[in-house]
Formats: sequence, C-alpha cells, structure tokens
Amino acid sequence: MTHYSQLMDKIQNRTAVLGVIGLGYVGLPLAVEKANAGYTVLGFDIQQKRVDFVNAGHNYIGDVVDSNLSDLVEQKKLVATTDFSQLSRCDCLAICVPTPLDGYFQPDISYVKNSSMEVAKYAHTGMLVVLESTTYPGTTEEIIQPLLEEKGFTVGQDLFLAFSPERVDPGNAVYKTKNTPKVVGGVTKECTLLAKTLYGNVLDSEIHTTSSPKVAEMEKIFENTFRNINIALANEMAILCDKMGIPVWEVIDAAKSKPYGFMAFYPGPGLGGHCIPIDPFYLTWKAREYNYHTRLIEIAGEINNSMPDYVIGRVADQLNTQKKALNGSKIFVLGLAYKADIDDIRESPSISLIQILTEKGAEVCYNDPFAQTYKNLTSVDITAQSLGDADLVLIATGHSAYDPAFILEHASLVFDSRNITNGLESPKLRRL
Repeated sequence: MTHYSQLMDKIQNRTAVLGVIGLGYVGLPLAVEKANAGYTVLGFDIQQKRVDFVNAGHNYIGDVVDSNLSDLVEQKKLVATTDFSQLSRCDCLAICVPTPLDGYFQPDISYVKNSSMEVAKYAHTGMLVVLESTTYPGTTEEIIQPLLEEKGFTVGQDLFLAFSPERVDPGNAVYKTKNTPKVVGGVTKECTLLAKTLYGNVLDSEIHTTSSPKVAEMEKIFENTFRNINIALANEMAILCDKMGIPVWEVIDAAKSKPYGFMAFYPGPGLGGHCIPIDPFYLTWKAREYNYHTRLIEIAGEINNSMPDYVIGRVADQLNTQKKALNGSKIFVLGLAYKADIDDIRESPSISLIQILTEKGAEVCYNDPFAQTYKNLTSVDITAQSLGDADLVLIATGHSAYDPAFILEHASLVFDSRNITNGLESPKLRRL
C-alpha cells in the first residue's frame, strides 16, 4: 500500500491520531470536534496554563461546551501537552497559531514558522499537515513545504500538505466550527483529498476544495477584506450622515428592505477581533511583491482605524453642550469586548477609546460582564449611582445585558456607538 492509501484508511476508519497546534479560539473548538468525531486528539500549546486547563477538563473558550470538553478529557479522547516531541505520534496535524501584525503593520508569521519547524523536526512518512492560520497567499508552499522537503519528504507522495482557513465567529449562535462550510486546498490532488476526507468526517458541513493552497489562502483574505471595506463604507456613511443631520441607522434599515443587491453592514467605534482589522494588511503587504498598491483596502483601513478618534471627538462635542471639557470629565465606558456577548478583547476598539480618553485627561471607568479586569481597571457595576456619577456614558459594545432604558434614565449624557438605544429618544442621547 502507498503512504496515501494507508493514511486514507486510518482517516476513514478513525484510527488516525490527530494533533492540533494552538489551543486558542480556533484550535480548541477544532480539537473538540475532532475528538467528538471519534478520533484520538493531542492538543499542543506553548502556554502551560492552557494545557493544564484542558487536561483538567476546564473550558476557557466561549464556543466550547464545558461538559463536552470534560467528557472528552475523561474518556482520554483529548489530551493536551507542551511536549512537541509528541508530534511524532500524530498522523494528521492542524496548525492553528496566531498571525498578528508587527509594529509596522507587516505580517508576523513567527508563530507559523516556529510551529512548522517543530512539525518538520518530528514529521514522519504518511502524515498530513494542514495550516489553518490566516496568512498571505503563498505561505503554505513558500514557508512550510520547504521545511518539510529539507527533511527529505516528497510532498504529495510520502507526506501531505494543505491549507484550510479557519472560519470562527466568536459568539455566533448559529454557525460554529461543526457546521460552518470548510475550504480546503492541497499542494497536490492527494493532499486535497486526504484533508477533505478528514474534515468531512469531523464536520457537518460542505467541504469546498480549491486547486491549490494559494487559492484557499487568498479566499480567506478576500472574506475578511470584503467585510473590512464594507464596514469602512458604513463608517464613512455615518460620518457624512451626522454632518447632514440624517440618522444613519435608519438609512441602513431602509436599505435592508431591498431583497437583492444590498448586504447590511453597520458603523461602530472601530474594528476588533483577530481577523478583520489584521488580515487585509497581509494582502497589502504581499501585493507590494508584485508592484501593486491596494488603494481601496488601505483607504478602508484608514477609515476604520480613525473611528475611535472620531467617536472621542463626538463625545467631546457632546460634553461641550454642558460646558464641560473632556479633560477632567468622568467617562463610563460600557463594553470592553470587541463585539456583543463574548469575552474576546483582541484588537477591541474599546481599548483604543479608553487609551485616547485617558491621554486627553478624562477619568475613565468601564463595565463589561465578560471581562472583569483590564490592566489597572476593574469592571464597575452598572447602577443608578455609577451611571449618575459619570459626566458621560459611552456605549462601546452592545452587550445584551445592557438595559438601554435604565442607562438613559440615570445617565447625564449618553453616546451610543452601537445603536442599542434604537427606539429611544432623549435630549441627553446622541448616536454614532
């Protein structure tokens, strides 16, 4: 039997041992679903705290069911480790590590490189390696493939390599890892088929194959760039509508009534999360290699990145109506997470808002039911007194726990950047 057919048999009869490198928002839910599908799964992470949590059956990711994780750990279907030599036990590996930007808005793929070097060190014939981390087109074949080939492997014959972009939307009540359609692009047809078969056994969703890893890598960047640009358009419309005295939220609601040719995107105080604020810059960076300037993408980034400053400018104008300066005013920021009803504060615009307010001399406190501490701040309970003590309440995240009527009743001034006060009117209220 060939290495391909042997691995295919292991995948199909679920005797393959699966490894997941990186046990964060992407990796842990994926590891859980692979274990739910009947595979034995090894989870790898450099953070001992995460490994200890998993092995104790303690969940730390919102999209994972606590009891599901503890049951899998108890059944020995999922084990976590910081010992990367255990990679040699795995038949299939998924790399789910962060791909942030550096201080110059250039891709930092050090996590991918370091993980790939560990994989190459312990790789064996008949292994499938799948990169899931969002990155620029070409990463799989330009970074990972050479590392494996340096070890003497022939990709597509005795070792198999593919890219399958993660699609995780924290807090989404409908689409989770299990039922979100998956895209797979292998270096060879054999690589693609092995990855497709594996994900087909694990997920309850369509597995869409592409002709190469580059297509799958570009597809992922395109998804998030599409959202980035359309959010920028919504933000620009919000700025213009404010100048013209037109409620932008009502404009969007009216536009949504069209059953074709329009998709609603909403303005906000800035972009958050690990994907949308970051991924488009991977594409603009890669485009320079081809002497191409991605003007639309970069303009969208400028608009979205300017929104925290714009919101603070609006807040300062609102305070000015009460003859108050931003310097010395007490500002109560509601929401630290980047989106409603989750605990994820990565790239959250709320952090930028708090930083700008502090730099301008405001006295800042915040509330977030999902994030109890941030640096030297502790979440303050929302009460009639805490609302009333503030010169202005800034709604930065639309958590469902927030009662807009209660907030509006007890606050002196309210600036709502998320439209949770929709339907309420008051001279003390302004919306983005």
